[in-house]
Amino acid sequence: MCRRDRVSTQSTWGRKEKNGYSSVQSSKMTPSATKSGKKVKKTASQKTKSGKAGLTFPVARCGSLLKSGRYSRRVGQGAPVYLAAVLEYLCAEVLELAANAARDNKKKRISPRFLTLAIRNDEEINKLLAGVTIAGGGILPGFPQVLLKKSGKGSSLSQEV
Repeated sequence: MCRRDRVSTQSTWGRKEKNGYSSVQSSKMTPSATKSGKKVKKTASQKTKSGKAGLTFPVARCGSLLKSGRYSRRVGQGAPVYLAAVLEYLCAEVLELAANAARDNKKKRISPRFLTLAIRNDEEINKLLAGVTIAGGGILPGFPQVLLKKSGKGSSLSQEV
């Protein structure tokens, strides 16, 4: 009697059966296998939403956050794709500017300082993130215009007298 004949009728997926032998079928099973022991090939219907849209950011997570945030009663199919695309674009833009700032300072690692320099030197991103404080980012170098003395009538009168 071979080992395959001693397999119990109750499968416990890799644990020892009542007769002391593990199931042959359950020992070959992997997460990507079916009950018959054959591997499943991914079809177009099993591709992720991010993969279909050609994005890196998670479309399904954006959709679930839109739904759980209760921004509206209904969320269309295109809304999470559009949101993920916008977030991915903004992230890529900020990271590119921060990498350029790090390269200018002869560094290979992006630190919070380089993120701050990238954000504050770009006019549109600075407007978007005006109320954001980055921990450990510091401030832009230079003097604020408010602290500089004004050259006007008051200063010219003091020079003449």
